[in-house]
Amino acid sequence: MIIRKFVPRDLKRVFEIENMSFDQSYGMDMFQRLYEMGIGFLVAEKDGYVIGYIMFWVKYEFHGHIISIAVDKYYRNLGAGTKLLVKAISILSLLDIDNIFLEVNENNKEAIAFYNKFNFMIDRVVPNYYQNGDGAIVMYLPLRKSHVSGE
Repeated sequence: MIIRKFVPRDLKRVFEIENMSFDQSYGMDMFQRLYEMGIGFLVAEKDGYVIGYIMFWVKYEFHGHIISIAVDKYYRNLGAGTKLLVKAISILSLLDIDNIFLEVNENNKEAIAFYNKFNFMIDRVVPNYYQNGDGAIVMYLPLRKSHVSGE
């Protein structure tokens, strides 16, 4: 398995993974626009086949943000999500980031446990964050000791 930069030919496959992983999708146009804006966009590839992706950026001056991460349901538990997240954290840590934030559905216990393994901590809960009325747990990973919570 390799982690590499997203290229436009990956868009259709990334969108398939997005749709199988989440109830609501950013939409293919949004993926294209984010890519054109220069966000961090990586894919996990196994035997020449894209099996996962991560999108991230610097949201505020000293805050990184994981926009989305997903792995094809048939390739989960092979380490792709871990490799993608580790690479994104590594890149963001080189950019003088204080914290990395992300939002996760409050009902997605598997994802919350995954982020906890990387020492992400709960910052706050945002009620009715998703279109279906579910709340989001905002989590953060402090990269510097001078962490001050809040995005």
